[in-house]
Order: sequence, then C-alpha cells, then structure tokens
Amino acid sequence: MEKLAKFAALGLSESTMNALKKKGFEEPTPIQEKIIPLFMGGDLDIVGQAQTGTGKTAAFGIPIIEKIPEKSKTVQAIILTPTRELAIQISEELNSLKGDKNLHIIPIYGGQSMSRQLQLLKSGVDIVVGTPGRVIDHINRKSLVLDKISYFVLDEADEMLNMGFVEDVKEILNATGPNKRMLFFSATMPKPILGIAKKHMRNYEFVAVDKEEVTTELTEQIYFEVGENNKFEALCRIIDMEEEFYGLVFCRTKNDTSQIAQKLGDRGYAADALNGDMTQQERERILRKFRKQKLSILVATDVAARGIDIMDLTHVINYSIPQDPESYVHRIGRTGRAGKQGTAITFVTHKEYRRLTYIKKTSNSSMKKGQLPGIEDVINARKGRVKTELESIMDEGEYGDFLTMSETLLGEYPPEEILAALLKYTFKDTFDKSSYSEINSNSYVDRKGTARLFVAMGKADDMTPQKLCDFIKQEAGEGDLNTKDIEIFPHFSFVTVPFAQAEVLLEIFKNKRRGKKPFVEIAQKRNGGDNKRREGGRGEGRGEGRGEGRGDNRREGRGYSKREGRGDNKPRGKFGK
Repeated sequence: MEKLAKFAALGLSESTMNALKKKGFEEPTPIQEKIIPLFMGGDLDIVGQAQTGTGKTAAFGIPIIEKIPEKSKTVQAIILTPTRELAIQISEELNSLKGDKNLHIIPIYGGQSMSRQLQLLKSGVDIVVGTPGRVIDHINRKSLVLDKISYFVLDEADEMLNMGFVEDVKEILNATGPNKRMLFFSATMPKPILGIAKKHMRNYEFVAVDKEEVTTELTEQIYFEVGENNKFEALCRIIDMEEEFYGLVFCRTKNDTSQIAQKLGDRGYAADALNGDMTQQERERILRKFRKQKLSILVATDVAARGIDIMDLTHVINYSIPQDPESYVHRIGRTGRAGKQGTAITFVTHKEYRRLTYIKKTSNSSMKKGQLPGIEDVINARKGRVKTELESIMDEGEYGDFLTMSETLLGEYPPEEILAALLKYTFKDTFDKSSYSEINSNSYVDRKGTARLFVAMGKADDMTPQKLCDFIKQEAGEGDLNTKDIEIFPHFSFVTVPFAQAEVLLEIFKNKRRGKKPFVEIAQKRNGGDNKRREGGRGEGRGEGRGEGRGDNRREGRGYSKREGRGDNKPRGKFGK
C-alpha cells in the first residue's frame, strides 16, 4: 500500500483502498487531493473548477461511496451529466470504485429502454447517474423520487448551460429535499451556473486546480477511418510499419482485450491482455513483463490501465474510440513523455465520426487524418528491417558453425540462390502479398453522400444565402465548406452540404440552441419525401417531448435521413477519397 499512502492519508475505508489498488491508482490527482478531504471532513457544498482529464469522477465518487449506507432502499445520490456517454462512463467508474460495498449504481438516459430503467429503479437504487431529460421523465412518472437524497452532483455544468439544460437542472433541483449536499463541477464558471449555486447552495466552498496542458507537443495524434471488421488488420499494419513498436492498445470491453491479445499472439506478436477480471498477482506479473519489454503490446481497458506509468511507450492505439474527451486525454498522456516522441492513433468508424469531432474540439486536440499503409508498404517495411538486421549480424562478424555451412553451400550453389532460399525458409509467407488481407473500403466516413440541414435562422434574422454560408464558415472554421440548394424562409433555412461536413457541423453546433430547439439538425423528410417545414409546424417530428427523443439524446441513435440522390444510407466510394 506504499504507493497509495496519500490516498490512505485521506481516511478512506479498506474496501475503497482495495478498489483503488485493483484499479492501479497510485496517488490522488490535484482535484482529488483537494475535494476528497473537504468532502469527507465537513458539510459545506462545493463548487469545483477543473478541466477535462483531471480525475473529477473519483473526486466526488470516492467520498459519496464512503458516506452513503448500504441497502437504504431509497436513492441517496443523483449525478447529472449532459450526455449519455458521460453517464455510462461515470456509472462504470463508480461501480469499479465501490469495492465490496453493496451499492446499486445505474445510468439512466434517453435512448435506453424505459421499461428496463423502470424495472431497475423499482428494484432499489442507491446512486443514479442520468441525463436531465430522462431524469425528468422518471420524476414525472414518480419512478424516481429525489426528496430524500443526501447528495446532488452536477458534472460538466458549463456543458449543461451550452446545451440548454439549465432550466431542466432547476426543475430537478426543485424535486429534491432541502437536506442534501451539493457538488458542482465545471471547466469554466459562467454566471448562470454560479447563479444556481448561490440560489440553491447554503454555504459553499470554491475549489480550483491549475489548468494544465491536456496534450503534449511530443505526441503525434492521428486518426484512421476504418470499418469495425477491419480494425484488427489495420492494427497489424501499423505495428508492422514500426521498427520498434512498444505500446498500449485500448479496447472497450474485457472480452475485446482477451480476443485481440490472443489474435496478436497467434500472428507472432509479443502481446498480452490486461483487464478487470485478473487477480492483482496476474496483473503485476503482466505489468512486470511489459515494463521489461518482454511484451511489446499490452491490450487493456480504460479501467485496467489506470495507474500504468511507463515512460518509453512509442504508441497508444485507441482500437475503440474513447467514450469522451477525458478518456482520450488519459489514454494519450501515456506516450510522448520524458522528451521522447510518441504517437497516439485512433480508429474511427463512420458511425463514430461525430464523437471524434467532439473529442477533438473539447480536448483541443491536434489530431489529423492519416492514410492506412497498404500491403506493399508493409512488405517493404519488413524487407527493410530484415536487411538492417542482416547487416548488423555481418558487422558483428561472429558466425560460429554457420560459416562452415555457408562455405559448403557456396561450393554447390550460386550465392544469390542460397540467400533467396534462406530468406524464403526463414520468412515463409511474410513477403507474400496473398497472405495479407485487404482492408475493405466500404465502411469509411461517407464523403460522397450529402445531407440536408435545418438551420434555425431565416429572413426575420436578415439572413440571405450568402450570409448563411458566411455564418456557418465562421462558426465551424470550415474555409472550404461546400454548400448548395440553400432555401431561406421567414424563421428558418435549409442547406445541403457533403455528409462528412454535415457530421462536423452537427457536432460543432450541437450545443447551440434557439430557445429549446436545436440550432442545426438534420432536416426531417415529411409528406412523401418533402423535407421543408412549413411555418407553424417546425416542431413536428422533432422529438420535443420528454420521452426517448429528449434534448440530451435528440440526435443520438436517430440516424440520418436518406442521402441526397440516393435511397439508402450505406457509405459509398473508395477509402480515403
């Protein structure tokens, strides 16, 4: 427990300490070091200012888990988040922090089965992590009662404001009882958020940590567009292109880590998996081998990789795209350290492209699109390494009995044939193109289809086609935005853009609203394919009720309407074009 001495000094239980050890935590982050003792040792409300990637979840999660009793049969804590991804992430993190304490922790969000959520809530839940729309749904159904909660946490408060959820937060607060402690976390502290704090908190303490750079100049950040079924082949190509690959490969599930590590091993790579199903002894054994570079590839989940601190990693591969910017920051921070260059690579499917743009923007990432190496590139790289290794052996000049064998063969065959036979014997199918799998190019991000967008500005806003183009370019930073078929109506407009640019625009504008309406969204097709909304009917078909299509979930899972000029939404075209 020596590495956990600073956590132990905070007065945490044995159950929590064991959970931290299993997760690989070594010492608290600055926000954890400030929040945990303040929460554990007093009764003040807390407003914490900390950027993404600082360990906020554990900062509020650890003391809440420490303080609430088991089997209370009522909800004791509510944690509000702006997105479903964050709700899932926080719930998973809290479940991994609770140790052997008998607590029931669940996420609730729009798009998830309502009947399943009702069943879980009815069975008894201690901590609920939810998005505002779905939480209000359950409050109205009386399936979620918050009048006896002890803790109210508002995470990513500034994002709540940007996404138009402030009124929802106030509504949820009004459903809670007076005897609760409140914790607000936000990267910035806009006046509306501070206003809520002053109105609803009794006495609160403001805690801030110094802003740090979330990415390093020494880390090259690249993303590759690749279909789900082609990820493993893409991973192998990236490894094969490197002279010395020594890195972490991040997956979403424990099962994925085991399967990928097994497949890598079958191909001859020195790889192993690290996941939460392992005992501490197994974990330490694998980490020892990895630190000594007896393993060159470690396949892990986010939770299992906590606390891994190895200075010489050449690569971090996001085999599965991170759930949020915080996870991305944590992952890539493990390379490009101690003055050495590192590379962070992210695989993204066409369905995940919008999340990628959100991660890039929020983490201030310099991530750039890359082109996967072809079969010829991989073979040439391998041939180059063989040549280098042979030259190194010849430079050493120590051949032993092999020199005698060589002299015998040279007396019988031409030297070029001997060498060719030896290379074929040694490397077999390594240089044979037919032994490599082609990477299917039909699941990349669609760059040929187009999407019709609805924009909540029109003639009443003095909008013209040119002004609309200029506005979108300025807001999105898309200098070469390709717009067409612009229509301007009194209170809204339509514009058609390439599908990939639509993905980016939807992500950039997802936090911008006009009232409670999205500022930009995919235009709905109505009346036999007519996607023009008429005045007075703009809300029709937009999921504005407090149901599955609530604001925190309005675009997620709904998909796009059919591409312009094409009756399906399957991607087309050649990869990378």
